[in-house]
Amino acid sequence: MRFVVYGAGAIGGTIGAQLFRQGHDVTLIARGAHYEAIRDNGLRLDTPDESVTLEIPVASRPADVKLAPGDVVLLAMKTQDTLPALAELYAAAPPEIVVACAQNGVENERLALRLFPDVYGMCVVLPAAFLEPGVIEAYMAPVSGALDVGRYPRGDDETARSLAEAFAGATFESRARPDIMGYKYGKLLNNLGNAVEALLGPGDQGKEIVRRAREEGAACLRAAGVEPPDVQPLISQSRPVRGRRRSGGSTYQSLQRGTGTIEVDYLNGEIVLLGREHGIPTPVNELLRRLANRSAREGHGPGELTAEEFWTALEGTGR
Repeated sequence: MRFVVYGAGAIGGTIGAQLFRQGHDVTLIARGAHYEAIRDNGLRLDTPDESVTLEIPVASRPADVKLAPGDVVLLAMKTQDTLPALAELYAAAPPEIVVACAQNGVENERLALRLFPDVYGMCVVLPAAFLEPGVIEAYMAPVSGALDVGRYPRGDDETARSLAEAFAGATFESRARPDIMGYKYGKLLNNLGNAVEALLGPGDQGKEIVRRAREEGAACLRAAGVEPPDVQPLISQSRPVRGRRRSGGSTYQSLQRGTGTIEVDYLNGEIVLLGREHGIPTPVNELLRRLANRSAREGHGPGELTAEEFWTALEGTGR
């Protein structure tokens, strides 16, 4: 099978690079300066153990890839970018492709299934960073992370097993799971702390805020009849790359890079949505969503809020 990695940032770049190193047919889709850097100089993958530059084929849009039936397209952009990305993919691809969502949150698979019949969810635990065009930093080695996969909305099949086998042979822990969305809901609960890390910076100063956000999240999932398994994070196993430790997760990196957008509407915002549907109050997640969106929109960097300022703002909401 050929892998087309649509969104070659931290997650997509690491997955594409490791698959390519194991001899898989891989094409990356990247944008702007990142596309130009990979096209002209290759993709550099820095890990705790080594730095390699790989001449991976790259395109700037799906129309330039010549997609064929049986190709596996790994979506790896942030969820707020998924709809326009899928529109481009739909215009350029035959319906017989496989779409696998290597993304946080639980909305991407549903969006993809509107357009393509063969959709797979991936529960991704992969500490990596993309802060410079053409360069990806992956902070675990020799195992790069975990990529469990399963058919959406549920089920196990040969494609899921083949994907898991390919990932497992390319430095990832990977299992085919028929209940993959349960695992993605479990990962969603972990990701509710992303906004806290982005707003307050790494450390324990936001520990109680994270606890409250996850408590709200768990209550909403119970009300929705979702009982996710515990997804143990691997982030604690990360190691420095070129003497530098991972500064923060994907939401933190969005503020750090000044992208102007952030993924919280599909992380904390997913809990807010479930709370509204099931009558569960979610004031902590709602405030995190609003503050993180404002920080991205106004160009603030990570770590510019204090815990005291957050609690004061929460009291001001009257909740």
